[in-house]
Amino acid sequence: MSSHVPNTPLRTAVVGTGSIARSSHLPALTKLAAEGEVEVVAAVDVDGTAVRTFADEFGIPQASTDLHTMLTETRPDLVVLCTPPAVHREQAVAALAAGAWVWCEKPPCPSLADYDAVEAAEQGDGTGPYASVVFQHRFGSGARHVRALLRGGALGRPLVAHCQTTWYRNQAYYAVPWRGRWATEGGGPAMGHGIHQTDLLLDLMGPWTEVRGMAARLVHDVETEDVSTALVRFADGGVATLVNSVLSPHEVSRIRIDCELATVELTHLYGYRNADWRIIPAPGVPEETVAAWRDFGADEPSSHQAQLRVLVDDIRNGRRHSTSGAGGRRTLELITALYKSAFTGTPVHAGDIGPGDPYYTELHGGAPGWAPAGTREEEDHA
Repeated sequence: MSSHVPNTPLRTAVVGTGSIARSSHLPALTKLAAEGEVEVVAAVDVDGTAVRTFADEFGIPQASTDLHTMLTETRPDLVVLCTPPAVHREQAVAALAAGAWVWCEKPPCPSLADYDAVEAAEQGDGTGPYASVVFQHRFGSGARHVRALLRGGALGRPLVAHCQTTWYRNQAYYAVPWRGRWATEGGGPAMGHGIHQTDLLLDLMGPWTEVRGMAARLVHDVETEDVSTALVRFADGGVATLVNSVLSPHEVSRIRIDCELATVELTHLYGYRNADWRIIPAPGVPEETVAAWRDFGADEPSSHQAQLRVLVDDIRNGRRHSTSGAGGRRTLELITALYKSAFTGTPVHAGDIGPGDPYYTELHGGAPGWAPAGTREEEDHA
């Protein structure tokens, strides 16, 4: 691992110049660049015209169609991956080998095997260059406040939780060839849509121990599911329901946690502000206590910008970012366990899925009716 102290500002390269780069990453990078925290020095895309247009539009000095060439010539401190999940492993490993930190869009990788390979490419004690995942919902002021209340025991023990990502995607959405395919989208709504709410649930509730899942393909002509549900048990005994859907005309993202002393609710769609959170006390809780619970402080919406600011600070101070390593893996492991439970009809426990398990390398696990037609695993099950 490189032991260099990061430059000030962090010299940053953006890989992939599609919609997520334009809508979320560049605004966040531009804001932090204005504050002297980062400098976008390069952009990479396999489409030469697209990357040149992107670089010209945002004033980025280098435009390249080859990641390895850019890494060699530019030596960035931070590489931001805005590419499809199927290439995240290869690109993250290359960036780490070049001594750069990595911030990778969700889904982080198509499998736990890929995720572990990226983490294995990190060297040393974990404070130098490492890969982290875009899980921006952890970083709004609302989540920070509620997390502190829960971890400090102010609300009592979390008992029952509900987590839903019920969205709507029409036939035209799935007419795009790479959508709804295991190899290119990484999974259905459990992986590609609900992952942010799932990650926030785990961040608030703590380690999970068991999942019992169900999945269905009810409307869309896809390889993956278009709806999934799960029951989740947590290490402290709490239980939760999880629902991920792309079939829901009334779209909402919601988390509710019933604790011994209060219920916490978050209702939003693609991002939240402090006003989207509610804390409802149990009978008998003093008013002054409730007032303190409801004081969320300055409003910082959940956003790429909110997470990037924390990531840059962690890099500068030699800290492990919370969505890197084990902190990012636990969410992918839960989603993998959901698929395995749904496709096998059995409960799956944390730590069950490792090398040698078909679900470790493919989220469909070769399950009949779910694995892509003609794959070896599906044929072996036939």
